[in-house]
Amino acid sequence: MSIKNFDVLAEKLKQGAEKKRVVLIGAEDSHSLEAVMLAQKDKLAHPILLGNKNTVLGHLDQLGFSANNATIVDSADIDEAIKKAAALINAGEADFIMKGKIETSTLMRGILQRENNLRTERIMSHLAFMDISSYHKIYAITDVALNPYPNLDQKRQMIDNAVITLKKMGINQPKVAVMSSAEEINPKVPESVDANELKLMQQSGVIKDCIVEGPISYDLAISKEAADLKGYKSPVAGDADLLVVPNITAGNLLAKGLVYSGGARTAGFVVGAKVPILLLSRSASTEDKYMGIVLASSAC
Repeated sequence: MSIKNFDVLAEKLKQGAEKKRVVLIGAEDSHSLEAVMLAQKDKLAHPILLGNKNTVLGHLDQLGFSANNATIVDSADIDEAIKKAAALINAGEADFIMKGKIETSTLMRGILQRENNLRTERIMSHLAFMDISSYHKIYAITDVALNPYPNLDQKRQMIDNAVITLKKMGINQPKVAVMSSAEEINPKVPESVDANELKLMQQSGVIKDCIVEGPISYDLAISKEAADLKGYKSPVAGDADLLVVPNITAGNLLAKGLVYSGGARTAGFVVGAKVPILLLSRSASTEDKYMGIVLASSAC
């Protein structure tokens, strides 16, 4: 199965009976608050709002939303809000976490604290989903925001994180393109060597439930026509579900280039913890945050 675009995914969630519960930490942020309340209005998710109750109520009133449509948990400060969010997750009373009026570093420190019990045995990594009209389905890029220069084993774990997440979204046996500048293995290009090693790991069963190709260039990963012209044969060519970039700079440049020059829509979240963690910038639009909620809800 593949997902054509974000709108199809949102519509599918609207038809579902179970609404996921999103914990907004620092609910005093009006853009984030508006996004979760719009998701509630569209019957996509139920908001649990952590922050100063009076401030949150004031923002809800200004935005024209009723407090009756959300659960508000009064929190004296951010540290208390993080602990309460963790308690909700661990008690099975919430499904994923969203960043509001809180610094990313502060939130991640809280996620990492042993007593909050939100870690798994895997590293955490970021998935950025791209919806671009020139491609026939949405695809994900890892990692554009969290792991600066992942080594081979970290890349393996990033693939594992992504495959687990994509399967929850209904994408079984995802096609994974491990990116390099060309399809040849070149010892002078370390990412090409890593890509080949990851492909061998999948072929030997170390990496499971996906098809890994690499090294592979961007054009071959997303264009069947380019692959045919080059005579490149692979089930991943022109049909990739996941692009694994060599480092955070490559991923960041690719994602921003697609958005600002290619007209792509994007949203993403951190995986590898017990639940998805939405880390969208406070400067992100309400629409971006809304779509992040859609994606995270589908991955729970």
